[in-house]
Amino acid sequence: MELLIATHNPGKKREYAQILAGLDLKLRTLDEIGITVDIEETGETFVENARLKALGYMQLSGLPTLADDSGLEVAALQGEPGVYSARYGGLKGEAQLRYLLQKLDGVPLHQRLARFVCVIALMRPGDSEPVYVEGVLPGVIEFEMRGTNGFGYDPLFYVLDANKTLAEMSDADKNAISHRAAAAREARAVIARW
Repeated sequence: MELLIATHNPGKKREYAQILAGLDLKLRTLDEIGITVDIEETGETFVENARLKALGYMQLSGLPTLADDSGLEVAALQGEPGVYSARYGGLKGEAQLRYLLQKLDGVPLHQRLARFVCVIALMRPGDSEPVYVEGVLPGVIEFEMRGTNGFGYDPLFYVLDANKTLAEMSDADKNAISHRAAAAREARAVIARW
């Protein structure tokens, strides 16, 4: 079975390939099948954005499709940045991390609870609605950036069980516990039933 991974990112395809290994699948990316359209993430939730992408790319490709949306939710900020994680504060990179730290200025460690969330929508031609699975990684937002591995909010996201930030972990250790890996393992069970 061919399965479209709704991304232009070859790294994301590799990550899913590892988790879906052993299933009789041929994974394809948007670039590999010639889709250049970017479906806008106009939803207000991770579920809505994953649904938009799964439905849109499934219709464009005619293939069973896996689409995800993910981000960071900080309790003290009422769930911000949430679905706006990639464009929080209109900033990118280290400036975005400094913006988050500024928003949390004066907030003690025990009130800096956060979680990474990944929602995957799986849809086949003929389905009326996607199947949704979710993965969550709980943590705490650090007071300063630590570590150089990873990307995004990893230098600020402290994982209690690991006693380090995601940016201080190896790729293998991070991928074993990540929100995306947890959701992908759930997705694997759905795809195996297909």
